[in-house]
Amino acid sequence: MMPWNRRYSLASYLRSALWVAPVLAVVVSMAVKRLSEVLAAWLVAGGVYDRRTGFWGIDETEAHSLLERIFTLNLSCLVFAFGSMLVAIQVASGQYTPRVIATTLLRDRVIRLIVGLFAFGMLWANRTLIELGQMREVPQLQVFLASIFGLASLVAFIVLIDYGARSLRPVSLVQRVGQQGMAVIKQVYPALLGQARTHRPQPTADADGLPDVPTRVIYHKGKSAIVLALHLDGLAGAAQRAGCVFEFAPQVGDFVGMDEPLFYVYGNAGAIIDDRVRGMVAFGAERTMEQDPMFAFRIEVDIALKALSAAINDPTTAVLVIDQLQRMLGMVGKRALHDNKIRDGSGQPRLILRTPNWEDYVHMCFREIRQCGAGSLQIERRLRAMVQQLLATLPAQRHPALHVERELLDLEVQREHMFKQDSALARIPDSQGLGGAAGAPGMRGHAPAAQTRH
Repeated sequence: MMPWNRRYSLASYLRSALWVAPVLAVVVSMAVKRLSEVLAAWLVAGGVYDRRTGFWGIDETEAHSLLERIFTLNLSCLVFAFGSMLVAIQVASGQYTPRVIATTLLRDRVIRLIVGLFAFGMLWANRTLIELGQMREVPQLQVFLASIFGLASLVAFIVLIDYGARSLRPVSLVQRVGQQGMAVIKQVYPALLGQARTHRPQPTADADGLPDVPTRVIYHKGKSAIVLALHLDGLAGAAQRAGCVFEFAPQVGDFVGMDEPLFYVYGNAGAIIDDRVRGMVAFGAERTMEQDPMFAFRIEVDIALKALSAAINDPTTAVLVIDQLQRMLGMVGKRALHDNKIRDGSGQPRLILRTPNWEDYVHMCFREIRQCGAGSLQIERRLRAMVQQLLATLPAQRHPALHVERELLDLEVQREHMFKQDSALARIPDSQGLGGAAGAPGMRGHAPAAQTRH
């Protein structure tokens, strides 16, 4: 059987490959062609449909002209769709971050379906043209269906222009990344806080009676690459059958070089086949979100940093990013960040792996944006509003890390603003960055006393 990591890589590749839709369109067009022939025979036998006049009674010259126009229309739309994708990739990579290409643009189902429709309509028109030259009579039903598919392609082309323009807006991209991040968070951390253990010790071999020194080390073979995902159930099952414990040396999202440690094995290491264990780790050239919720935060932060750069200088886009970071961080804070051990039914640890903790997520959301946005009233006020909102909605055990970020934000404001009026304004929480109502519910106590409203 194909190893798990190859199946995973193949599935991930197919989800982001644009050629899949046109290839599927070929298969679908062949199947629909057979169905149309059966339907035409059934309609003729029932007296509902006349083979010569059909629905329109179109002659051979008119049918040939119509089919050529439909073929040209679909071919032009197909070329435009792929050309637009190349432009969109260049714009998104330069304006936002290259990380959105594989995770968002290439996996867009709407674009893939529309491209498939263009290919289907072109193939159908071409096939009908061939039949028209071989038959003595016009295939009326096929020509009628070709016109329907051509009209659908024209509508889809207009929809594609509108959809593409909307998808490339900053708010659309950051929202889509945020939605994907929320889904991954729910998958990786299914239990809410209080429903599962929240204590997360660092990986130590002796925490469960394991020896300090591993019995054997399994090294990475093949090309150096980034860890995309692990077959958690497969690794835990293999360790249980062998009577040992695996400790995964890197972390999901880490770069692993050739001959670097991949697993530390404790216990009965002689029953382990190295290649089978390696086959349960998926590698790739770029991180993905499937088992790496931190990557969604990384993409959002990269967009904010690019917006705050001197070349672009667009703090409003960074504020839109902070909106999504607040959503995702609020969800992470309410969920049980499971410990780093996967156990079998008897409670014995079988797989030890490192995962981000609460402080890691908080640092990701605040530190770089605060440093790059230093001196920007929008960023300082929006980050403060984010802290205040999370403090109001998350349990007390999540508060210490947020208090640290608020203290650092105060120090940043004190350093960047020489005038006390600017400093006072920067300390007001504002969910819009700058321009929102001062003294929002739950935040009034944090506005400066000198702030008044008229």
